[in-house]
Amino acid sequence: MRSPPVVLLLSWSQGAAEGKGPASQWPGTSLHLPACLRRASRQLHLEKACCLHFPPRPLQLLACPTMLSLPSLRVGILTGRRVLAAAGVRAAHGHGGHVAAQEDLSVPMYYDKRSYPLPDIPFCKELDTSQKALKEKEKGSWKQLSNEEKVALYRLKFHQSYAEMNRPSSEWKTVLGGIFFFIGFTGFIVWWQRVHVFPPKPHTLTDEWKAKQIKRMLDMRTNPVDGFSSKWDYDKNEWKK
Repeated sequence: MRSPPVVLLLSWSQGAAEGKGPASQWPGTSLHLPACLRRASRQLHLEKACCLHFPPRPLQLLACPTMLSLPSLRVGILTGRRVLAAAGVRAAHGHGGHVAAQEDLSVPMYYDKRSYPLPDIPFCKELDTSQKALKEKEKGSWKQLSNEEKVALYRLKFHQSYAEMNRPSSEWKTVLGGIFFFIGFTGFIVWWQRVHVFPPKPHTLTDEWKAKQIKRMLDMRTNPVDGFSSKWDYDKNEWKK
């Protein structure tokens, strides 16, 4: 729908074309017009240029009578992406609508590391009644603590000792077993292909055929100077030593 200045400008232009009114009222340029009419004139010229160079299609006019602005398109795209991302997260984490719990990486965490002997937080965060009583007893004299209680206090603070961290693990057995398994499985596949997939060897690769081929080359004296036949003693019928 056109704005009132555009409608007024169209009526003035139509009157000037019909010769109504003095010529001073229908200037050929928009320099003598007010600011609102100059803007309307520029808008009218742009609309005419767009209609000349880009004629509208009937289907487009019916489907989309007004063009969407760039910010509205951008908002629609971002909204669609957010809906798809939320649906993907819900599908990945939720079986029945439950979201998997995640660790809060913004707070200190416990980990055993030989190069960092003192973790940021103790191993046991929540203590039961007996552990709380042991922590209260720790505040007194350590002479009253038994070895088992000292070890229990150590386990509240640390998960593994240095001896346990330096102790060799049996992981090499798992790795070696996996290597042997894959080697055996690969050998089984190769054997199965040779038996059931690959065709039999051609007769030219048999020992009898190779012997006949060598005899034929010697009879033809192939490369007698320094080649194959030069290594054969024709007088003794044997290979030269």
